Amino acid sequence: MKFSKKGDGGETSLLGGQRVPKYDSRPETYGVLDEASSVMGVARAMTGNSKIKEILLDVQKDLLVLGAELSALPEDLPRLSRRIGQGDAERLENLIDELQKDVTLGREFIYPGKTVVSAQIDVARTVIRRAERKAALLKAEGLVQNDAIHEYMNRLADMLFTLARYEEQNG
Repeated sequence: MKFSKKGDGGETSLLGGQRVPKYDSRPETYGVLDEASSVMGVARAMTGNSKIKEILLDVQKDLLVLGAELSALPEDLPRLSRRIGQGDAERLENLIDELQKDVTLGREFIYPGKTVVSAQIDVARTVIRRAERKAALLKAEGLVQNDAIHEYMNRLADMLFTLARYEEQNG
């Protein structure tokens, strides 16, 4: 592996090559998405359920798309081959509806940890909620104009909650 050493001074590059501090809200936000994807990867590696594996891999792919979009300045957005759109949130809504057919949700609070895999999915959900809050800050700073991003992240957290319950009951 070749070392670029470009980040040694505490800066990183956005998609278009612009340099920003590593603590900038953009790399902070897509870094949290990377963290969520890594947690999902642990759950995906641990589950024996092929449906859960497929769902998590699809979401990990979405998170790469989302991270790329968050790392792009407005003038660099046309370079992206795909962006998060309304259809992505709708896909998650349909998935939630499908999963809920096989899940009994009570009215009581959920204590994560019924299974190791569901606990990992719940950790991913909480990391996505943190990313959602950071994306809201990007919106407030005028750095994100795509409202579909916020809708997608909100639905994603809901879907991960449902997926964790699905794993507990159907793993």
